[in-house]
Amino acid sequence: MSSEEKYEVTYFPHGRRDFFPTGTTAMAAAEKLGVDISTVCGGKGTCGKCKVRIDEGYETLGPIKPGETKHLTKDMIEQHYRLACLIKVKNAPLKIYVPDISRVGKQRLQTEGLEVPVTPKPMVRKYFVKLPVPTLHDMRADEERILDALGDQYGLDRNRLRIDYDEIVKKYLPIKLREANWEVTAVVWGDKVMAVEAGNTSDRCYGFACDIGSTKLAGFLMDLNHGKVVAVGSRMNPQIPMGEDVLSRISFTLFGGEEAQDKLQKAVVGGINEIIDECCEKAGVKTDEIYEMTYVGNVAMQMFFLKYWPKHVAYSPYPPVVRRGVYVPTTRLGLKGHPHSNAYYLPVFGGFVGADQLACIMATQMLERDEITMDLDIGTNTEIAVGNKDLVTCDSCASGPAFEGMEIKYGIRASTGAIEKVTIDPSSLELHYRTIEDAPAVGICGSALIDIPAELLKSGLIDNKGKFVEKMTKETNRLRKSKEGMWEYVIAWSQESATGIDIPITQGDLRELQKAKAAMHTGAELMLKYRGLTEKDLDKFWLAGAFGNYIDPENARTIGMYPELPTEKYVFVGNAAGTGARMALISTEMREYAEEISRKVVYYELAVAKEFQDEYAKSNYIPHQDFNKYPLTKDLLYRLGRIDEKNKWIYPE
Repeated sequence: MSSEEKYEVTYFPHGRRDFFPTGTTAMAAAEKLGVDISTVCGGKGTCGKCKVRIDEGYETLGPIKPGETKHLTKDMIEQHYRLACLIKVKNAPLKIYVPDISRVGKQRLQTEGLEVPVTPKPMVRKYFVKLPVPTLHDMRADEERILDALGDQYGLDRNRLRIDYDEIVKKYLPIKLREANWEVTAVVWGDKVMAVEAGNTSDRCYGFACDIGSTKLAGFLMDLNHGKVVAVGSRMNPQIPMGEDVLSRISFTLFGGEEAQDKLQKAVVGGINEIIDECCEKAGVKTDEIYEMTYVGNVAMQMFFLKYWPKHVAYSPYPPVVRRGVYVPTTRLGLKGHPHSNAYYLPVFGGFVGADQLACIMATQMLERDEITMDLDIGTNTEIAVGNKDLVTCDSCASGPAFEGMEIKYGIRASTGAIEKVTIDPSSLELHYRTIEDAPAVGICGSALIDIPAELLKSGLIDNKGKFVEKMTKETNRLRKSKEGMWEYVIAWSQESATGIDIPITQGDLRELQKAKAAMHTGAELMLKYRGLTEKDLDKFWLAGAFGNYIDPENARTIGMYPELPTEKYVFVGNAAGTGARMALISTEMREYAEEISRKVVYYELAVAKEFQDEYAKSNYIPHQDFNKYPLTKDLLYRLGRIDEKNKWIYPE
């Protein structure tokens, strides 16, 4: 085979890909794409810092090299880890996952959210009891002795309490009571004694809450006694190599059957376990001191996590398997924690609107308000809710991964060197950008991908169809045709970038961004129409999601991604889904409230809307085909001299 034969190499979670000749090392391909993989030895295979996992094409790489066995554990080898500097492209495409330990720049992930006061009333409590020693005059069974003590010393209902035979009595109770000299701590989950520990451990009672996003995982280790977060961790969702959005992951499962389903579940659980380990290390907590967990995510994430068969949620009428909240032993899912701990997945609504949106509604308290508010939880699958105490309705739209950098030629996620902010002076057309950690530019992340079309529009470099205005090449050398003949606009020149190549935004990129923002706008517009409301009826607009805090709201409004509202009505709530998961973890009352929300909120399926295709087509314009509906944007462009009184576009001759 010719050495010029090329195969596609894709890096996750960066989402970067290109074709490379056979014989190209994975490290060289990564450097060409601006993927940050750590190396100290300069690619000689001696430092072991460039560990990567091969998710596709592993069989073409040949046997493990001696230099790799020095740095890879047996578990890593079984999981298909290799050293990027010692493997080469051979005869097949490669999908390569770069773990956190091998990245130069840390991904910036949103974990913070609203802080909603909740009185701790967790499902799990710990009680220290001193038991009387058995005598011939007190021959009560060990089980009765501890249950009576819990009733006498703490007022627990003796008739409701129970100890599971298989889990506690048979194996542990007789031994632990006597080894501890009859002074023990009972761990009670609801009405069930789930564990008995020697001595007084009542001050060490922890739980774990997690938001399972399509792209990102965010986990929170919490002190259940006080309802406080003690450590936070985050990761990119390890399922990404098996599909960049929920539909592609469902397809992966349908084609791969139970084996693919198992792979998806183990991938996300593996990522969660990494976060659990990280949080425990930060807080000085043992994993077996985690007695309960709560999880949120959309319906597809629920199915992948709990291993429900996902086929039917992909087809109309998109029914979930289970709507109510679900309790599952953590050991059954493969999660780290106490051997007898449980995981609670909050209720879902329907379609692809899941527990993450329910958690947002809980955190923003939409069902308790007189004012009408709208919530937009931005992500690969964007959920929307609108209403007040009288009625809340919700829907979702497949906004896709464009704002995560996917399908964008030089798009990357928010990590070191990512261009995160872009401005263009409308008069001089002078461009300025900022990168994360002020590092040399590597690519363009989500917040800048919203800035760019807005700034191009305000500067007259694109029209409201999103097309570059060719005559503007006379005004700036940044607007040009690529070698492939496609129009593009250079954001960072080669001498400024870490990769030594220009970083432009292309016409194709703009099209992907238009489709993503159009999906969000259509979902919001049709939800308002369904309720008989307009944007003027909204008193507050909640912005949730991974990068909501980093987005320029005026630019998002300018491109038609957000409703046409005064910016003072926008409220950034960060990871509100994570907030809701924490609320449910520390309070049984919040779980009851979650079940109530699931019953009360009305799910609206966009697919039934006759106006969907028409509204989506109009929303592909920037900001919208009907300019007169967007007075704030119209006024801005008029003041900048980009349109005249009749909305006609004005460009230099």
